[in-house]
Amino acid sequence: MSEHQTAAPRSLAEALRARDDASLAALLRARPDLITPVPTDLTQLATRAGTRASVVRALERLDRFALQTAEALAVAGDPATYGELLGLMAGDEPDPAVAAALPRALAGLREQALVWGDDDRLRLVRTARELLAPGPQHPSPTGLGPTLREATAGMSPGRIQELVAAAGLPSTHDPVSAVAALTGLFTDRARMAELLGEAPEESRQVLGRLMWGPPYGQVTAEPAAHLRWLLDRALLVPTTPGTVVLPREAALHLRGGRAHRAPEPVPPAVAPAAVHPARAVDATAAGQAYAATATVEELLKDWHEGGPPVLRSGGLSVRDLKRTAVALDLPEPLAAFWVELAYCAGLLASDGEADERYAATPAYDEWLERPPAERWALLAETWLAATRTPGLVGGRDAKERPLSALGPGLDRSAAPEVRHRVLGLLAALPEGTAPDRESVLARLRWERPLRGPQRHDDDLRTRLAEWTLQEAELLGVTGRGALAGHGRALLGHPPEPTDPHADAPAGAEDDIPDTPGDKLPVAHHRPAPAAPVARAAASAAAVRLLAPLLPEPLDHVLLQADLTAVAPGPLRRPLAETLDVLADVESKGGATVYRFTPASVRRALDAGRTASDLHAFLAEHSRTPVPQPLTYLIDDVARRHGRLRVGAASAYVRCDDDALLNEIMADKRAAGLRLRRLAPTVLAAQADPAALLEGLRAMGFAPAAESAEGDVLITRSDARRTPPRTAPEPVPDGPPVPDATLLAAAIRAVRAGDVASTAPRKPVDSAPLAAGELPRTSSAETLATMQAAVLTGEAVWIGYVNAEGAASQRVIAPVRVEGGFVTAYDHTADEVRTYPLHRITGVAELADD
Repeated sequence: MSEHQTAAPRSLAEALRARDDASLAALLRARPDLITPVPTDLTQLATRAGTRASVVRALERLDRFALQTAEALAVAGDPATYGELLGLMAGDEPDPAVAAALPRALAGLREQALVWGDDDRLRLVRTARELLAPGPQHPSPTGLGPTLREATAGMSPGRIQELVAAAGLPSTHDPVSAVAALTGLFTDRARMAELLGEAPEESRQVLGRLMWGPPYGQVTAEPAAHLRWLLDRALLVPTTPGTVVLPREAALHLRGGRAHRAPEPVPPAVAPAAVHPARAVDATAAGQAYAATATVEELLKDWHEGGPPVLRSGGLSVRDLKRTAVALDLPEPLAAFWVELAYCAGLLASDGEADERYAATPAYDEWLERPPAERWALLAETWLAATRTPGLVGGRDAKERPLSALGPGLDRSAAPEVRHRVLGLLAALPEGTAPDRESVLARLRWERPLRGPQRHDDDLRTRLAEWTLQEAELLGVTGRGALAGHGRALLGHPPEPTDPHADAPAGAEDDIPDTPGDKLPVAHHRPAPAAPVARAAASAAAVRLLAPLLPEPLDHVLLQADLTAVAPGPLRRPLAETLDVLADVESKGGATVYRFTPASVRRALDAGRTASDLHAFLAEHSRTPVPQPLTYLIDDVARRHGRLRVGAASAYVRCDDDALLNEIMADKRAAGLRLRRLAPTVLAAQADPAALLEGLRAMGFAPAAESAEGDVLITRSDARRTPPRTAPEPVPDGPPVPDATLLAAAIRAVRAGDVASTAPRKPVDSAPLAAGELPRTSSAETLATMQAAVLTGEAVWIGYVNAEGAASQRVIAPVRVEGGFVTAYDHTADEVRTYPLHRITGVAELADD
């Protein structure tokens, strides 16, 4: 093995160059932004991995212990040894849990290119060190302050010598050695303990208050004696007038060497809150699943003839959301959830008309034709993948604009990941076990801790987790708080999970995958989207488990003498649709109560039914005899229905009974319609037909609309549909996780580009090229070098600019030069290509080695 292969890497690029393809694939999978677009070589990959935006994204995806490890490296020396890092994480006393977890955390940081170097020379990427290291403007999460050297940087040499003398150290000849002597004292456990043993009690109390941070304090111009004692020995160092800081070395001694007050090497376990029989959980969830499909159907049925208008800024108005909530008999937040879910599933959309309104889409009719279990599966799959977040409705965005249902600004790209993670934690529990809510939130905070002074109440992930638990129960993915069998199948989990805590410390290993290429908890990596085949298989499995648990639709109702009908369970679709037109829903629950009224019977007659049709329908579908009052009601409404005919002139009323028209003319309530008689059987109105119909119905009549040919118009409640619409696409959380094919192609391209950029070249007479600079030769020199390479069969290094103007470096072996083109085997692309000579900027020979 050559010397450069065994030597320690001197840069992140060299460390990446030493990795195998599996390790590079793990890096690009964990940080997909690094291959968007694909870098030209490993040097560019290393540069991109060190940019601030990319490093911030990577740090935000670390679990708490991995982040604590990075924070410890930020306050350690640069480079640091593994022993120094372990001391900062575990302190002076051995900590088996920290010692066991640290190698995995460090391996994860290395895998994500946040740390590079061997165990004796660990280096945190410079950008990460700048983000995590303590400073006056951004205190470190460790609570540590600057080093003694940094704190005394502006101090006069005479004052530094005074500090050395007060600490009992011999004087030195220069400030650098004086600071080094003080640092050596502070890092020597025995000597430091002896020095602090001489401190007044009040001085030790001050150090105790600053020990865990923040390390800054305030002093007056004439500090008290116990503060003066600390200032004279550099245990407190002035930074600005009136402000002092506790040096990092002194704080670490007081902490027993620990960088963090409470290292958290083991994820907190998800504690059970209750255990229910699995059958009870599945039955409860199935009931909720059926209610979910019924609620969406009821919502869109209410919008059949055109839903609420679309706001100019998009979305539903507050008033329309309230009306929808009243119609569904639900609180407004729950109404917003169902409206958003139907929208994300593509079941409702705006109609795109000039007077834009929401309405059901053609996909809704297809959805209604599916079995109930399949209808539920579409809703549940949509919910899992959707980035729209109904819980935000009613709040305000960053510009203090209100967030409305179906409006803009509700997408949160983290929502699908949080939903999958919360349900994954539930799936790791034994069947029938409902988790403790706080333990779930604590686990999620460990897997993705907050950076900065944010409170947990402001944490979007925490709120997303809380909404997930609520919405999963509403949808029937969970029942009584526990994951149902069909919910487990929808996630692709096995039906019989084992106890994750049986043979490991609580919560220690339940997330840690066994595959060699992925040694981090799943929270580190964004899961790749499931393949369509896998999603379809999981959905089919969930449908198979749910279908037997759903109630069988009934084909009958129970008619009662008080003009009501009781449906003791869900009804078959044709029966339910007809009954919804013929009667009004009075109450819901285990049984649905319908009430027959003159208006509801007229609605059925308007839809084209005759009195004989309605009598036959009720006789066929009632398990009880048809009550006489209901028969009289239908006959009475049918006898009066259509005697008045309303058509379009402006509008007119036609009736064969002129006495009835006289009654209308004499009614004071008709004044607003501005009626006048045109003939004994015809009245004209200065109102449109729809307003005239509503006005006459409000007066107690039963008019029917007629066409231009004089036929009765039949109105159907499901006539309003939008044009075909596609469901809204989820907003991705950054670049998508690349699949295996893309990873292999990207790694191949990067390595090939690296070969081209690092290939040794023969020295030339001109000045040496800077890194990344293309070779420059004249056309004649380029042609001559190419022709010589064809004869010798040697590879050459070229600079090439393609038709889009993108420049690249390539290593090629010319095979033929003719007609202004060179045909060569391109080592960079690993294939034979033809290049126009006029696009080659220059050519250089490769060195013999």
